[in-house]
Amino acid sequence: MTIIYPFTAIVGQERMKRALILNAIHPQIGGVLIRGERGTAKSTAARALAALLPEIEVFEDDPFSCDPHNPATYTEDLKRRIAAGDVPKIIKRKTRFVNLPVSATEDRVVGTLDIEKAIQKGEKHFEPGILAMANRGVLYVDEVNLLDDHIVDLLLDVAAMGVNVVEREGVSFSHPARFVLIGSMNPEEGDLRPQLLDRFALCVDVVGIRDPKARMTILERHLAFESDPAGFVQQWQPYERALTQEIAEARERLPRVQHTQQDLALIANLVASLGVDGHRADLVILKTARAHAAFMGREHITEQDILIAAELALPHRLKRHPFQDTEQALAMLHEKLRQIEQQTQANHKPQEQLPPQAGEEAKKAKRG
Repeated sequence: MTIIYPFTAIVGQERMKRALILNAIHPQIGGVLIRGERGTAKSTAARALAALLPEIEVFEDDPFSCDPHNPATYTEDLKRRIAAGDVPKIIKRKTRFVNLPVSATEDRVVGTLDIEKAIQKGEKHFEPGILAMANRGVLYVDEVNLLDDHIVDLLLDVAAMGVNVVEREGVSFSHPARFVLIGSMNPEEGDLRPQLLDRFALCVDVVGIRDPKARMTILERHLAFESDPAGFVQQWQPYERALTQEIAEARERLPRVQHTQQDLALIANLVASLGVDGHRADLVILKTARAHAAFMGREHITEQDILIAAELALPHRLKRHPFQDTEQALAMLHEKLRQIEQQTQANHKPQEQLPPQAGEEAKKAKRG
């Protein structure tokens, strides 16, 4: 059994870790794209996230990992089986981490229908693909920029809908496919087309850490992990369990998180003032802000939640000027949000707010 480097032991890269956690809380956000140079913990963070996620309940021997407590997600075969009185046993298992290879074909990704059997015998025989395996888990695509555009488009469609539908010669089969989609890439090896880039809900640019003390900490932790992987993981287990519990509680709290008309006005004015095309960004910011509020233990969103969501949802959608880097774009975004907030505050009653960064500091303090 492979021992995974702990998520909470990753040094720095707070924006990347936050984006991953928020997608784990609310997969309907639509995934995260991590762009960065080699050796910046992109794949390490993706694998570590899956390892710390709460266990899930599934039906034994169900290849689609349907949620036993949500009959609306059952496949046709499972519904018929239960209707006939053959109710499968419910078991618990770890959240799966599924790695999609760059060479994957469409049939390997979505699954295949046996057309001959369907025509001759009238039976639907479906061979599950990668999307079936990834349902209610983490689907990771390394070097997503090198994947065929058609496959990327397909993945993003399924991630948005939560259902995989396969149709061949008039025969169709569908199954649930709700997963945390994580893509990573090195921009030096080529970029995604703008149309595909926009469809990733969140995007994070990561670079190597420059602070010498932090780099020393990275060295020390990796040496400790290499010399005694089991012992290192055990040392970080309390922090992993605490974060697992926080994610589980946030998932339960999420449906109760409320927003106001002022929140919607703030989001709409911000996105419009930055000249962002389409309406996808508005929806992503709202979903991400709700997930962040749930993670912070609140049942209402604040300006701070919206700011953090915007920092993750807008940088890859901004129309940048030549030579403008990510940090400049984020600074512009932060200032614009403050201006919009001041304008809308005059017409709406201010909400209770946490001081900037207070929530994050509280989380860090809790984790030691």
